Parts: sequence; C-alpha cells; structure tokens
Amino acid sequence: MNKTKQVSALLIAALVATGVTGSVQAQEGNAREDRRAEMFAELDANNDGTISAEEFQAGGDRFARADANGDGLLTAEEMAAIGGERAMRRAERMIERLDENGDGSLSREEVESRRDPSRLFARLDTNDDGQISEEEFADAREMMRRDGGKRHKR
Repeated sequence: MNKTKQVSALLIAALVATGVTGSVQAQEGNAREDRRAEMFAELDANNDGTISAEEFQAGGDRFARADANGDGLLTAEEMAAIGGERAMRRAERMIERLDENGDGSLSREEVESRRDPSRLFARLDTNDDGQISEEEFADAREMMRRDGGKRHKR
C-alpha cells in the first residue's frame, strides 16, 4: 500500500473514530451510483454501452475475482481484501469530492464545510417546534435505514 493510500485509510479511520461521518453518509448516494457505474463498466467488456448475456456471464463471477489464489476457496483474507479495495475506492472518491485545495487529503475544514448543522436540525425537527423529540429522531433513523442513507429535502 503506497503512502497516499495509507494516509487515506488512516483518515477514514480517524473520521469514523471521531464521529465526523455526516459528510460520508451524505455522499453514500453518490458512492452507490459510482459503484453501479464501476460494475457496469466492468461488465461491459467491449465498451459499447450495453451488457450482452455473454459479457454478463463472463464478468459476473465475483467469486472468481475474490479467489485471489485460484484454489476455489475463499479465505477470510481474500474476502477482507475485496472489502478493503471497495473501502479504498470509496475513500478515494470521497477525497476527490471534498478536497477543495487539491492536496490529496482532507482537512477538518474541508470535511465540515459540507455539513450544515442548522439544515440537518431543520430536517429532523419535522413539527418545527425548535426541538427534536425522541420520536422525530427515531423516525429519521428509520427513514435513513430504509433508504440506505439518501438525503431527503424538506
């Protein structure tokens, strides 16, 4: 793993550890779209903008891609490697989106500039009474769980 990737991985770990994950969740919808586009591009072997039955069958073997040593068995290490690669791609995309000064890393200001606590509070305070009740909080969490973290506008 090169130094940039190590720094990126450490940054993600630090964000998770400090609870500064709001902007990460805010980017989940985009990340899902990026993953779908990646998967489509991977399956579209001849780059014609469509996936034939042959391309689908040939490229859809995730097991074979995960089985790094080709022994027909998946070890915990092989499975973790696939997850690590996905996490690294997600982290790299997040840095691309949030890195305002182009230095390849994220400062606290770059991460927090994308969050507006007053807007989030307003979305959670569904009855506009200036308070977030337990019920409003639970409803918001349930909505996030159901739709996979997509943002809703009021």
